[in-house]
Amino acid sequence: MQRREFIGLLGATALSLPGPGYAQTKATLPLVAVLMPFKQDGDYRIAALREGLRETGFIEGTNYSLAVRYGEGDYNRIPQQAVELAALNPRVFVTLGFGVGPNNRVSPEIPLVFSGVAVDPVALGWVQSYVHPGGMITGNVMNAVGGEETLAQKRIGLFKQIVPGLTRLGMIAPVPTQNRPATLVMKEKEALQKVAAELSYEFAFYGFNTIDDLESAFAAGLRDDVSAFYVSGEPLLSANISRVIPLAAASRRPTVGPYPIWGRSGLLMSYSTDPVDGIRRAGAYVSRILKGEKPGDLPIEQASKFTLVINQKTAKTLGIVVPPTLLALADEVID
Repeated sequence: MQRREFIGLLGATALSLPGPGYAQTKATLPLVAVLMPFKQDGDYRIAALREGLRETGFIEGTNYSLAVRYGEGDYNRIPQQAVELAALNPRVFVTLGFGVGPNNRVSPEIPLVFSGVAVDPVALGWVQSYVHPGGMITGNVMNAVGGEETLAQKRIGLFKQIVPGLTRLGMIAPVPTQNRPATLVMKEKEALQKVAAELSYEFAFYGFNTIDDLESAFAAGLRDDVSAFYVSGEPLLSANISRVIPLAAASRRPTVGPYPIWGRSGLLMSYSTDPVDGIRRAGAYVSRILKGEKPGDLPIEQASKFTLVINQKTAKTLGIVVPPTLLALADEVID
């Protein structure tokens, strides 16, 4: 199902379905409905959303109720999860991550805040403009000026300071399917290919169909003698980070990924915006809407903070000496 159909479904069901028991027990509190493509270890994204609400004076159980659904990796399940959430008659919908973004067919009765996407919401017709979205949609985007290609240039440029002998970079990522569009994978792949010539490395893609095939993807890269691995920021990998990191470590190759959680968890380096910060900001927008502000008057926020994480523990394990100048530049150094 396409995004436009999905949001149309949200609008229709929210107006027609009765609320179940949960909504009845919290009848006096506005309900915030959250939809995500995957559940991740520790559920830190929900914690970030709660924090954003709390910073603006909204406490769960006192000022609002929260209902969460996950697509569990199958994008065909997202409409079903949307139906369940819409049945709760929420005051605000929140969509976090790729594959569940809003569009201009959202019901005028349901404000929607999105976060964790790296697309142009104006080009896709979700909103009228960044400054004045109009309608009932707002949120924030992770894309930087210049998009994924600019991020790839910066990320791999920094990585090559740690791994100057980088000649062949192997990308680990799920293969896009009808049930799993893997939008981010395609953006990352295209960007890494474009900057390969400029930064003097060969690029190879090692895809897998299910998470159980992850070990085979790493093995294929090792057979090709890659210099290093790039781990995609696709949610399926983030949701299984506890399975990815041991395989990355066992490869005995330098590793790089996008989001801070990857560097903190064991990859040699990561550089990108922090999705957690975007989710926190989305929480602040939810509270403003609950206070009566119109989503269409809240500007779409663009990422402005980029975090460089260097994992010194991993570097030492690999026998890599990170240049002191780069350590000084890092926002976080994991010892």
